[in-house]
Amino acid sequence: MSANREIEALIDMMARLPGLGPRSARRAVLHLIRKRALLMTPLADLMREVAASARECLNCGNIGTGDICDICASDKRANGMICVVEDVADLWALERSGVFKGRYHVLGGTLSALDQVGPEQLRIPRLVDRVDSEGVSEVILALNATVDGQTTAHYIADQLEGRVTLTSLAQGVPIGGELDYLDDGTITAALNARRKV
Repeated sequence: MSANREIEALIDMMARLPGLGPRSARRAVLHLIRKRALLMTPLADLMREVAASARECLNCGNIGTGDICDICASDKRANGMICVVEDVADLWALERSGVFKGRYHVLGGTLSALDQVGPEQLRIPRLVDRVDSEGVSEVILALNATVDGQTTAHYIADQLEGRVTLTSLAQGVPIGGELDYLDDGTITAALNARRKV
C-alpha cells in the first residue's frame, strides 16, 4: 500500500504542472516507471541538480545557474536595447525566434488591481535603474495584449518618458491566421495598425 501511495503522490504532484491534468500526469508517471533506467532516474537526477543550482538573474530576472545570466553577461548583447517581458516563458519564446539580439528585463507579472499587484511588486524600479546605468537607447515593451499587460505598458511608458525611445510589438493578424477565427480585439488591433502595401 505504501508504494501505491507514493505513486499516487507523484501523479498528484505531476498534475500540478501547467498543461498536465490528472489523466496526463498518470500517463506520464506510468511511462516514466516503465522506462525507469532510461528516463525516470536521469530525470530525477537532473531535477535535483536544477533545484540546487537554478536562480533568478540579479540583473534581468531570467532563470539561469549563476547570479548573472548568459544574456546579461554577454558583451555582444549590450547594444542599448532592452526588451521588457512579463515572465521568463516570454523571454524564452523570444529567444527561440533568434531575432532579438539585445538584453531583456523580466517584470515578474503585470499590474493588477484585482490581484493587488502594484509597481512595487514588479521589477519596474530595477528597469528604470538599468535604463539610467546601462546606456539604454530603446526599450521594447513586449507585454501581452491584455488589459493588465497594456496597463503595465502605459505605466512603464510614464516612468521612462523622456529618458529613452519606447516601442512595442506589433499587434494584429498572425501569419497564417484566418479572419473568421480571430477575436474582435485582434481584428481591431490589426485594423488600427494597418500600413501601406
